[in-house]
Formats: sequence, C-alpha cells, structure tokens
Amino acid sequence: MSKGSNVPVPATALTVELGWHSAPGTPDVDASALLLVGGKVRSDDDFVFYNQPAHASGAVRHEGKTTAGAQVTDRLLVDLPRVEPSIETVILAASADGGAFGQVPGLYIEVRDAQGTVVARFDSTGATVETAFVLGEFYRRQGAWKFRAVGQGYGTGLAGLATDYGISVDEPQQAAPTPAAPMTPPPAPPVTMPPPPAMPPVPPPVPQAPPVSLSKVTLTKASPSVSLTKQGGTSGAMRVNLNWQVRKQFSGWASKLGRPVAMHNDLDLDLCALYELADGRKGVIQALGNAYGALHQPPYIHLDGDDRTGAMATGENLTINLDHQQAFRRILVFVTIYQGARSFADLNATVTLTPQHGAPVDFSLDECTVPSTVCALALITRTGDDLVVQREARYLVPERGVSPQRTVDHAYGWGMNWTPGRK
Repeated sequence: MSKGSNVPVPATALTVELGWHSAPGTPDVDASALLLVGGKVRSDDDFVFYNQPAHASGAVRHEGKTTAGAQVTDRLLVDLPRVEPSIETVILAASADGGAFGQVPGLYIEVRDAQGTVVARFDSTGATVETAFVLGEFYRRQGAWKFRAVGQGYGTGLAGLATDYGISVDEPQQAAPTPAAPMTPPPAPPVTMPPPPAMPPVPPPVPQAPPVSLSKVTLTKASPSVSLTKQGGTSGAMRVNLNWQVRKQFSGWASKLGRPVAMHNDLDLDLCALYELADGRKGVIQALGNAYGALHQPPYIHLDGDDRTGAMATGENLTINLDHQQAFRRILVFVTIYQGARSFADLNATVTLTPQHGAPVDFSLDECTVPSTVCALALITRTGDDLVVQREARYLVPERGVSPQRTVDHAYGWGMNWTPGRK
C-alpha cells in the first residue's frame, strides 16, 4: 500500500504485525494502539501498549515481541467485532526506544486475518529523526471496516503521540531553578484589619486516575538483573508470561497466540517454577501432577493454566503474590518440553514479568543450539528487603534417563526428591 491509501478489511479478529530489522545500534521498537471517539481517547484506558496490554472490552490486546535472527516483530490482536460501537477509529502506532526511526531499517505494518492471509501491508520508508509513527488505522465506513496506511511521524516519542490523542502521561519532572532571594523591604507599620467573613468549607477534590506510565525494563546479557524493590514492584500480583512461536514449518499450520504459525501438531511446552520459602520449604509448580500451587496460601504461586493445544491467547502464565514476598527465599521459573519436539531449536520465545505496581520486565531467549528440553528462564531472589529478578535464559541438556525437572534442580542446587508424574 502507498501512504494515504485504504483497503476494506474483514470484520473479524485480525493480527497486526509491526516488523523491522535489528542490528547493533538499532533502537527497540514498540507497537501500541489507541481507540478514538471524535479523534480523542475517552480516557487513558483506551491506550493499549506494553504497560497496559489489553483493552477492557477485549477488542485490542498487545501480544509482545518475537525475534527470528535479525527480524523482530511486535504484535497486536484487534478483534473488530468486539470494538465498542462508539469507537470510530483504532490508531496503530510505533515508537522507538533509544533512537530514531532513521536507524530502524525495514519498518512495516501488516494486517492478517485468522487464516494468516495478508489483507493489508504498508512499508514505511524515508524516516529520519522521528521517534514515533502512526503507521495505520482501522476506521468505520458505512457499516464496514477499512484500513488506511497513514505514515505520520512524531519527534516527541510515544509520550508526545499519546498526549496528542488525549492520554495523560506520567513523565519525570525536572526541578525548577531556585529563584534568587528577594530584597527585604523595610518593615511597614502594623495595620489593624477587621477579621474576614467566614468562608464555606471547600469540598474535597475529585480523585483522578493516575497518569499512564511509559517506563519498562528489558533485561539483556549485558544488563541481566533488576531490583523489583527499586522499581516499586513489591506488592500485589505479578504475572509471569511465556509467549512463543516456532520458526519452521513441521507438519501443517496451527493457531498459536491468536495468529497462524508453523509448529509441531502436538507441541506442548510447560511453564514451571521451583520455589524455596523463607522457612525452608521447597516445591515445584507445574501442570505435571496437577501441582498448580496456590495464590493466597503457601507457596503464594499459582500456575494459571496448561496450554496443550495452542488455543490459549496469551501463552502460559504464572502468578506470584508479592503481598507475601517476605515468605520467599528464591523462585526459579523454567520451561520444559512435555511432548512434540526434541529440543528448543526453532523456538522463538519472550518472557515478561508484569508486577501490579512498577514497570514490566521482559527479555527474549537466545537461539538454542544444543539438544535441550529444559530452559531456566528467570531467578527471583529475596535478599533482605530487596527482591531481584535475574535473567537466566539458560538451556540445559538432561542426561539419558534424567527428567528435565531433575536436571534444572541439579543445576541450581535445589536438592529435591523426584518421582515420575503424568498430566
């Protein structure tokens, strides 16, 4: 598509893929969406991005990034039948973190239907100093939906773009300069004034929703850890999400995370966690043996579900109750292959930890080059009052006859006894 052109799109659930080529020095790019009435959001809740990944209506969801070699994609799911009737436009935007779009080669936006057919694509070219772009938009026309290629750039980043559409953004405030001390005038003679009349009580101010925070933390090999305590994420529920797709085609196509991807017909990955509590108790959270844990009693960790078919929209999730973080000593989040593959080769996965308070923490897994069936993802450790997340991204190779669980236990010195189990 050319800039400014439009095409009709089916009124179904559509996958919006934002893609680009990554290289040393390329800034990170994030997809976002805004739901508009009369050209503005109704409230900050109409902004969908990495810190606010789902709209309350369920119509728009941010699904996260995947990496395949130098190609990086960030995805949104837009379910057009669930868009509220008052919403006229869904803006599809991109923002650059750590640079400008002139440093981002191969930027495009692509819209696919539920079968994976590309129904619209716009390649953005000619960017220079822009740090945010409205790449496209869905809009209603005579009872049907259309997609328009926009290509409007901003030099003020995601904050400036969001503010233009009515979002209240929480940005760091710089301290105002200290004014010079004024000259002290000579004292005036005292004047006796009558007391002022009594004023009626001032009503308390109406509480306002806090502004949207655009902060996030990405862990890398060079910067592999972050303190949740310093980020303010030490209470409420923290969601740990594993989101994946498979790079190569094996035996047909299946739908994974709401989009078509090539994969094993029977691929089954299990998100798990080893825990050690402050009182010395140890255990495992996993679907195997129905050890789903509990959120409001020890171990204060719960596995939300087991994605065995690829039909779940958000991958696999653990929830950790940080209101009881003093009960934790350490938690190791890991993933195993239950069936459908001999190793993690060709797996493209992202781990995201989203505290109820504080910035989300995410990282991608490196390419697997060993015959691994278990990968340690993240180690959460409490030292004193500090809760630290450490990126592991460590592929382990079990010895013959040794289970993945026993392998990760041995690698991290958990010291548990293991018996065979089944789902």
